[in-house]
Amino acid sequence: MSVDVETVLVTRLRGAGCVFAEDEARLLLEAASGPELDALTARRVAGEPLEQVLGWAGFRGLRIHVEPGVFVPRRRTELLVEEAVRLAPPRPVVVDLCCGSGALGAALAAELDLAELHAADLDPAAVRCARRNVPGEVHEGDLYEALPAELRGRVDLLVVNVPYVPTDAVVLMPPEARLHEPQLALDGGADGLDIARRVVAGAPDWLAPCGHLLIETSERQAPALVQAATGAGLTARTVTSEELDATALVARRG
Repeated sequence: MSVDVETVLVTRLRGAGCVFAEDEARLLLEAASGPELDALTARRVAGEPLEQVLGWAGFRGLRIHVEPGVFVPRRRTELLVEEAVRLAPPRPVVVDLCCGSGALGAALAAELDLAELHAADLDPAAVRCARRNVPGEVHEGDLYEALPAELRGRVDLLVVNVPYVPTDAVVLMPPEARLHEPQLALDGGADGLDIARRVVAGAPDWLAPCGHLLIETSERQAPALVQAATGAGLTARTVTSEELDATALVARRG
């Protein structure tokens, strides 16, 4: 591909407000050429997330398949993987709840020797996408209702990237997210903790003795989530990563 084509592509992307226009141009040029490149570029210039345009997102060194309309995994969510790997017992049973594309489950399967891996999401598009990424069972349904009953009391690592944006703040999100990702993957209710509280309340029934629940949250929301986990009978704390600009609840049963 000529330098002139790349230069034109960078100019188009920069004009559309893409901050990392050079990097995006390189990825688009690697993905396609000719009319297909033009079509992909038009989608990106129109505001569609680059990951949905390319069909994949980078996560923990993996390429996670991402379809249009499915939540794009963020790098900050890698904190859940880091903590889960550190806490994992030998051959753990893992559940990726609110799995979206299944990035968490896929990453843990790549880094741990798992006894079982289950993922679940309410969104049929996310479930379809996750089934391409997760080397385990993917279930469709509302939180724990989607899981097989035989998992009760057996889950060693319950990793959850819940929707945690307060309803009033969704409109303030970048257009890439609020226009191209499902509302149910973003909106966490009035204070952003509606889904997280439901996850915490149900966790003791599903966790194995000494099993851990890990939930992505925000620094502002973390104290309330720790309080909810403590109230549910779990031992809870917060972990953060400045590098990833990430915060998570880590709660333990027993």
